[in-house]
Amino acid sequence: MSKLLTIWNYIRHHKYMITLLVFLVVIGFLDENSLIQRAKHRNEISTLNSEIEKYRKQYEEDTEKLKELTSNPEALEKIAREKYLMKKPNEDVYVFEQ
Repeated sequence: MSKLLTIWNYIRHHKYMITLLVFLVVIGFLDENSLIQRAKHRNEISTLNSEIEKYRKQYEEDTEKLKELTSNPEALEKIAREKYLMKKPNEDVYVFEQ
């Protein structure tokens, strides 16, 4: 009985510290919105934002290329010749591979 009384007195004298410790454990580790989960989510958000920025830049570059291809027939001919190895009827095409 004396051990139980000793424990009860300890809890009674340190009830605020024990309550604070239990609160920190629940908030920090056990809750579904814990600090650990928040850090993981923040990291994922920053990764996704960097991907969004990368794709936004790629979209802008591709839009510029598309505008040039639709407005400039010489650029369209250049792409057709280089990428798809197209040629005019009276031409010969030589492909050099490295």
